[in-house]
Amino acid sequence: MNGDGDAAHLINFGLTGDERLVLRCGVVEWGGPASCTEELAIAMGFNSVRDLFANKARLVAAIEGGSPLSRTDWFRVVLATEIAIASDLMGSGMEWSTTTGFTDVETIRILRGIQRKVVRELHGIAGQGVGTRPPRP
Repeated sequence: MNGDGDAAHLINFGLTGDERLVLRCGVVEWGGPASCTEELAIAMGFNSVRDLFANKARLVAAIEGGSPLSRTDWFRVVLATEIAIASDLMGSGMEWSTTTGFTDVETIRILRGIQRKVVRELHGIAGQGVGTRPPRP
């Protein structure tokens, strides 16, 4: 999934500055303390780890600029952030507050605000060509 399939339907959730900053950090952590496998990259909606890194700068720029993104891109950004925050095995986990400056309590409060804004629009996207391997011929 390259994010272009739903590019005609761009969404802007009207996120606060802190919400955008947490999402930015969540994406940036991939390539820092968060480490990714091919399978995890696919589960997050990317074609591969290489695809994650190829899209990283574009996603960060859109988040920082408050630009709208496709449903696929929002799925990628939110899930990548959720994993980066929570998982100490694959994400930043216990390093999150050190690398981002956000405390765990503050981060979860902000993340819950993001989730409340995006869940309705992104519900059902997982498994519909996003977050799964392409069907084998």
